[in-house]
Amino acid sequence: MARGERRQNLARLGEIAQVAARHGFGYAFGRKDGSSDELNGADAGRNRGRRMREMLDELGPTFVKFGQLLSTRPDVVPPDILTELRGLQDDAHPEPFEHVRAVVEQELGLTIEQVFLEFEEKPIAAASIGQVHRALLPGGQEVVVKVQRPDAERQLSADIQLLYQVAKVAGERVRRLQFIDLVGTVDEFARTVRRELDYGIEARNAEVFRRNFAGDERVAVPKIYWRYTTARVLTMERVEGEVLRHVDFASWSPDDRRRLGNRITETWMQMIFVHGFFHADPHPANVLVRGPDHISLVDFGMTEQLTTRDREAVVRLLLDILNQDVERLPRRLRALGIRFPRQMEEELGDRLGVILQRYSAAAIGEIDAREVLREIFQTIYQLDITLPARWVMLDKTIATLAGVALEIYPDLKVFEVARPYAMRMAAQRFRPDHIAERMRTDVGRYAEAFLEYPFQLSELLDEFKDGELEITVRPEGFSEAVDKVQASANRLVLAIVAAALIVGSAVISVFARSTDVAGLSLIAIPGFLIAFALVAWLCLGIFRSGRW
Repeated sequence: MARGERRQNLARLGEIAQVAARHGFGYAFGRKDGSSDELNGADAGRNRGRRMREMLDELGPTFVKFGQLLSTRPDVVPPDILTELRGLQDDAHPEPFEHVRAVVEQELGLTIEQVFLEFEEKPIAAASIGQVHRALLPGGQEVVVKVQRPDAERQLSADIQLLYQVAKVAGERVRRLQFIDLVGTVDEFARTVRRELDYGIEARNAEVFRRNFAGDERVAVPKIYWRYTTARVLTMERVEGEVLRHVDFASWSPDDRRRLGNRITETWMQMIFVHGFFHADPHPANVLVRGPDHISLVDFGMTEQLTTRDREAVVRLLLDILNQDVERLPRRLRALGIRFPRQMEEELGDRLGVILQRYSAAAIGEIDAREVLREIFQTIYQLDITLPARWVMLDKTIATLAGVALEIYPDLKVFEVARPYAMRMAAQRFRPDHIAERMRTDVGRYAEAFLEYPFQLSELLDEFKDGELEITVRPEGFSEAVDKVQASANRLVLAIVAAALIVGSAVISVFARSTDVAGLSLIAIPGFLIAFALVAWLCLGIFRSGRW
């Protein structure tokens, strides 16, 4: 790293420390002193989520994006902070048009005038990675062009390196953060950002959504113009509609608001339960309103996929929740790929049972999806259970969706909208063609395992013959027992050495011919001193261990 770049990084770290201190998180950059951990304070704890959101907002776009990633991690972020981080918006100052022109012409190999009949200089939206401009193609098609900032990759890489340093410092100095793999979280953020830097991935996601909603005039997905699309320039059809967060619902009737809330919620339920491929960022800037029953979708950089087995597991879990079948819940969670120790299963079931008991008297339409999810994930957070990424993303998506729907129509119940999709999918499991398909799949897997068995057995015997086979046994408490035996053995060795020194010194004292001091030979005195020191050390160790 060049000296000038290192100086800039140090200056930026200093700025980060100042901003953190201004928002009450300065202890993360101070001395390692657990007593100064403000997260333990009740007063500070009440608004720490708001302070965290404001701090990330002030630090700039990269940190806002990092906060958005943290908002999808209820397994590592407390619920009160999680709620605030979900309100972060990735807005940024527009890039000068000269820079935009340079990127477009470099990527497409032609001037803007040669590619587009019109190209508006003022962007309609700007974020940390790129910004969006309206344009007109030679064939008369109205499009929007998403152009990456010239220094986006370099700037994000530099900020990510700083995030690594901040994560390391905070992990070492904040006691409450020591159980979180902060560096691993930054690794995940770096992978997410690199995917977003490739607009080709977003374009392919848009194509999948457009294919899934083909024929449904209520949901519009823009067409991608691949001829004018690269990794840094994305050209897509301009879809109609007003950005949801700009819609003034004061003039809307309650029935229209209910229909719009239902349309948005049903669109995402269709993605989750029918398509298995869902838009993971349903905030109001990514939904365009064309009417109470018609919407358009944009920004497909953040998506997640669920397999058929995933969706069936979700449906079974949802039905068990609705039926108050608490005993099956831990098993259903394991089917989702959520791992936790067997000894924790009873405690997890009891805690989830307490949550469901509170909603037992409520009708399905009266249950607040956000509140139920918040309590379930708060329980999982408290038990330090790790969640697979797809379920974390699904939780974040449903929580955001529920918030958007309630803003539109406060009486809308997400579970009530989701129930028909879940029941339909549950019923489909028993259709003859689905049963036949599952049987064909299972028989194929069993046959494949059976055919591979002789080869696996042969490989095992070869390893055994070549002496490469290793068997690892980890009985519970074995390592602690080994440590105790080692400690006892060490004390026994020291005791034998001390006894030998005492006996040897006594023999020397009797038979050696040398000057006496208090009746002891001078040659024997060092042996006695060392022996007494060892005995004192042994006695002190036994006394401190509390085992007599």
